[in-house]
Amino acid sequence: MHPAFSVLIFTVTAGAGYGLLGWLSANELFTWWALSIGMQISIGTIAMVLISIGLSASTWHLANPKNAWRSFSCFRTSWLSREAVFAILLYPVAAMYAAAIYFQWESVSIWAGLCLLFSFIIVFVTAMIYASLKTIRQWHHPLVPILYLLFAAMSGGLAWAFLLAWNDLELGLLIPVLGALVAFTTLTKLSYFWLFKVPGGSSIQTATSFLKQKVRILDAGHSAPSFLNNEFIYDVASVKLLRMRWLMLSTTFVIPFGLLYWLPNTLSLALAFVIMMAGLLTERWLFFAEARHVVRLLHGQQRV
Repeated sequence: MHPAFSVLIFTVTAGAGYGLLGWLSANELFTWWALSIGMQISIGTIAMVLISIGLSASTWHLANPKNAWRSFSCFRTSWLSREAVFAILLYPVAAMYAAAIYFQWESVSIWAGLCLLFSFIIVFVTAMIYASLKTIRQWHHPLVPILYLLFAAMSGGLAWAFLLAWNDLELGLLIPVLGALVAFTTLTKLSYFWLFKVPGGSSIQTATSFLKQKVRILDAGHSAPSFLNNEFIYDVASVKLLRMRWLMLSTTFVIPFGLLYWLPNTLSLALAFVIMMAGLLTERWLFFAEARHVVRLLHGQQRV
C-alpha cells in the first residue's frame, strides 16, 4: 500500500495526544500525582492540540477535503465513520473535563473517566479501519489494534513523563512502568514481524480455484497507471525495508528505552519523545509499505 504522509502524521500525532489525555485522565481517577489546576489544564490542552493536528492531517490526502463530512454518515457499518463521530464527541467531553477541573466540580472524576474511555475507543476504532480489511493479510489481524493502543499509551506516557519532569515532579515508578511498556511493545511488534515474515494467505491458485495447477496471468489487470496501481501496488526493495525496520526498532524502542533508564531527566525525556515520534512515523510507513493487497494477484504476483 502507498504510505500517505498525511495518514502517517494523523495516526502518530493523534495517537500520542489520545495517550497523553488517557494518562491525565487516569491520574485524576487514581491520584498518582498531585497536579495543580493550571498544570492539568495545560497538559489537557497539549493533548487536544496533538489530537487536532492529527485529525486535520487526516484530510490532507483527500482530493476534495470539504467532503470529509461524509465520513460521519455510516456509523452503523463503517469503522471510519465511528472514528469520526467519537473523535468529534471527545471535544465537548474534554471541554467539560477542563471546566470540572477549573471549577473543582465533584463530577470531575466522571468526566475524566469519559475522556479515558473515549481515548481508548477512538484509538481502537482507528486501528479497526485497517484491521477489518480482509483483503490485506498484514492488517487483518488482532495484533493491529493491540499495537495501536500500545503505541498510543507508550508515546503519550513519554510525553506525560516529560511534562511531569518539566514541572519538577518526582517520576517515581513511572520510569520502570514506561520501560516495561516499551519492552512489551517491542516484543509485540517483533511478534508481528515474525507472523508476516513470508508471503502467505491468498494466492493466484486460491483466487482462481485451480489449486492443483500452476496458474499465471497472461495480461495485467491494467495496461495504464490507475488508482489501483498507484495506491495498492507499492513496491520497495527488500534491503530498504530491512534497513527501515532496524531504524524503526532503534528509534522507537531501543534509544528511548536507554534514555529512560540511564538519563531520566527533563532534557533526555524530551529527546526520547522526539526520537520515539520519528520512530513511530517510520513504523507507520512500514505498516503501509509492507502491506500487500490481493489486487496484486491481477498483476502477476503469485502470492500476497
